Formats: sequence, structure tokens, C-alpha cells
Amino acid sequence: MMMQRSGNLTQSPFARLRPDDVITLAEKSLGRELTNLLRPYNSYINRVFELEDREGTGVIIKFYRPGRWTREAIEEEHLFLRELMEREIPVIAPLTLATGETLARGHGIYFALFPKCGGRSIDEFSDEQWLELGRLVGRMHAVGSVKSAGNREKMVPSAATARRLEYLRTNKLVAAELEQEFFSLTAGLIEEIDHQFDTVPIQRIHGDLHFSNIIYRPGESFYLIDFDDMVMGPQVQDVWMLLHGYGEDSLIELDLFLEGYDSFHRFDRRTCRLIEPLRAMRYIHYLAWCGYQVVEDGRTEVNPDFGSVEFWRNELIEMQDQLERIHTAGNPFGHL
Repeated sequence: MMMQRSGNLTQSPFARLRPDDVITLAEKSLGRELTNLLRPYNSYINRVFELEDREGTGVIIKFYRPGRWTREAIEEEHLFLRELMEREIPVIAPLTLATGETLARGHGIYFALFPKCGGRSIDEFSDEQWLELGRLVGRMHAVGSVKSAGNREKMVPSAATARRLEYLRTNKLVAAELEQEFFSLTAGLIEEIDHQFDTVPIQRIHGDLHFSNIIYRPGESFYLIDFDDMVMGPQVQDVWMLLHGYGEDSLIELDLFLEGYDSFHRFDRRTCRLIEPLRAMRYIHYLAWCGYQVVEDGRTEVNPDFGSVEFWRNELIEMQDQLERIHTAGNPFGHL
């Protein structure tokens, strides 16, 4: 039986954003007139629209979901993007508004404007592209290591993952029949892997670097997009999600990537032992993310079975399998 929530979509923090409001806020912020074009983009957390000025130049406006990030945290994301852009690293940085800042607020919601930058995703990289991508991420991390971001989450189990488990517990999102088993298993998981992060440096990283957040512009380069989930975390967090399989199944691609990466920033291959713990953390973070949609909007379109006993039973099985994998996988570079 599906767990139902009483959330009302009309109570969404974005419900009060009318098309005219979006265009008016953008015009005032940019100091120029726009057409009536208002094309919504898919986004589960924020609200994102494509706009256009009178000269036909595309502009993207992003409204940040209230309560998810503080102003200071968003400003740290924007600062990182501006630093990367200034060093000619291909990212899409926010536009400077008429106020001289990159972040504005309207109808109680923070928003920013970005230049429209088209491109396409690539599912399979050539050897040369793995090298190129490694160089790009290495350059990004070289910039990220220069400063800290005190208002951003720390990607370690005892902080990031424990907080998400508490969110699931507080909002009673786990099926009651499996609640005790789930939280017992995940508490044991955190206790087991947390110490592995103790000696690993953390720095500013993308945090959610998968194929959909890399676009390719023919004749130019890869672009890194969507830094919403920028965190203070280990470098390897921005590596493992790009691999098609487990670490030991992707050694050729991983070697090529790290060869390119090392051209601009040192990567400690010993930290590859964190790949499986980070994968387990992502499982839990995803569950909390689905739960967040339910709590905020009364539903999750990501997984219609979310909340059912069968859903949580399957998640328990996957979590147990992943815990076993952590016990046996180790470092894909086994000699290190």
C-alpha cells in the first residue's frame, strides 16, 4: 500500500510565481526588456525558465526552492562559479545584475539569471574525452582547493548522511514495518565507514558530477553545469559517478581520467577506497531526496512507489548488498 501525504500542490512555495511575475523580476534585475517567451525547464527542486530579450538573446532564470539553501550558501556557489569562469574553465556562471550582485529576491524567493548555453550530453566517452574530462575536473578542483566554503555541506557520513537519515526518521518516511531494520542497518553503515574519511582532505567540489551535469559543445569543450549541490568533500566524489560500472570494472577509464586530472591537480589514488562508501551514501541521500519531494509537494514523481513496504524492502536488500560490497571491494587500485 502506498504511503500518502497530505501535501497540497497549491501550497508549494512556487505556486505564487505567475508568468508575468517571472518576466517582470527578470527585466528589473537585468535592466532590459524581455519578450513574452517563458519556457519551463524540468527541475525537481528549483523552478527554471528560459527567457529571451528583444535582441533574441536567451536567458535562464532559476528560482531556488525556499528553505533548501541559505543566501550565504548560494553566494558561495556563485563565487565558485565566478572564480572558475575567470580562469577560463568552462562553466555557466550567473550574470551580474543591475544591483552589481548575482543573487536577487522576489516574492520571498531567491533567484539568479544565467546566460543560455546549449549543448548535449554524451553517454560514452572516447579515450581522448576521458583525458579531456580529467583535465577539466582537475582544473576545477585546483581552483576549489584555494578557498573554503563554510556554509556548504561537508560530504562525510557523520554529517551529510546522518542528517538525511534524521530527515527520513523525523518525517516518518520509512514504512513502519521496516523502520527499525532500516535505521539499524544504516546506523551500522555510518559507524563502519565514517572513520575512512578521517584522514582524507575535503575541499570545494561540484558534488553531483554525473553525465547529465556535463554538456558538450561541438568545436568548444565540455561544460560543467548545475553546481546547486556544491559541497566540501573529497575529490573522488567528483570522479566515481562518471564511471559506468564499479571501480574495478572501469580501471581503463579511471586511469585515463586520472592521467588527465594529474596534469593540473594532484589526485591521491588511495582515496579510491571511498568509492563504495560514497555509493552507499548516495543511496541514502537519494531516499531522503525523494522524501523531500513528498514532504514539500505531497508527492514524488521520481518514484511513484516511494513509501510502499515493497519499495523499502527492495531498498533494504540493495543496502545490504552494498554493505557487503564495501566489505569486499576495497581500493580498485589494489596495490595502493
